[in-house]
Amino acid sequence: MPLTLEDIARLSGVSRSTVSRVINDDVNVKDNTRRKVLAVIDSYHFQPNMAARGLATGRTNVIGVVIATGVSVIFTDPYFPFLLQGISTACNVRNYSVMLWLTDPEHEKNMISRILYNGLVDGVVVANILINDPIIKSLKESKMPFMLLGSHPELEGNYLDVDNQLAAWKATMHLVRLGRKRIATICGSQDQVVGVDRYHGYLKALTESDLPVRPELITQGDFTEQGGFNAMQRMLKYKPDAVFVASDTMAYGAMRAVREAKLRIPEDVAVVGFDDIPTSAKATPPLTTVRQPISQMGNRAAEVLIDLIESGVRTTNKVILDTELVVRESCGAFNTG
Repeated sequence: MPLTLEDIARLSGVSRSTVSRVINDDVNVKDNTRRKVLAVIDSYHFQPNMAARGLATGRTNVIGVVIATGVSVIFTDPYFPFLLQGISTACNVRNYSVMLWLTDPEHEKNMISRILYNGLVDGVVVANILINDPIIKSLKESKMPFMLLGSHPELEGNYLDVDNQLAAWKATMHLVRLGRKRIATICGSQDQVVGVDRYHGYLKALTESDLPVRPELITQGDFTEQGGFNAMQRMLKYKPDAVFVASDTMAYGAMRAVREAKLRIPEDVAVVGFDDIPTSAKATPPLTTVRQPISQMGNRAAEVLIDLIESGVRTTNKVILDTELVVRESCGAFNTG
């Protein structure tokens, strides 16, 4: 059984209320008494119940991480483990714990209300939200500090993101400069801001380059490898000579479809992805991609959220991190810049 306040009081020879005051850093406790209680706590590795501590102090030192997607995606898309690693690292440094909440659209509305009003967390980091997401209305109405990973048209702040449109424009322009004329795209989901922004970056690059926007060379994936494979299979009959793919995971599927069609990468079809997850450098051929600092994004979002929690000030924070186009063999211009 876990150690209770009564157990600590008995072992240290003080009252239960004194133990509670020590745990909650009451300055009125005598130094000698504090040392005795802390010695017992340390020797038994006692961790106070977070809910109870929250009632006493108004703070739990727990942040919630809400990822609005199916459980299977969390454990198959490499983006999310790196994001969570960054969040956890920042929380460990600041002595906060992380509570992960996974949901799907059917149960999202009820779940977000429980998170925002159950008193178990001090603030939330929200990732992967949809454009018409019910979470947005709940966040607006709540007084709880939050950080979005990704911007949203209905919320001016607080959010952390990269400039997805600019990064997609640069990736597509790279293919233009290589002389590719039939440049396709596999978009991300168009009910997500990130999918829309990367698609618009692709369109902007074609328009500025006086290349026609060909509807048959535009298809939508779902940020999964199988989605990328299916999308590329549908599009190959229209003979693209290059493709900008809105995520590395989808790009792996697209490359597999190209190979299965007995076409060569990059000679027949050049491929550029987005994310630069570690396996992209080991793909066959190594994948040219937009590098976004995924772990750093999670780390920085958690840091900003904890600062909001501890300051008690409701400020607007917009953090935009840099991206980089990493050129490898899949586009046919390795080491040419």
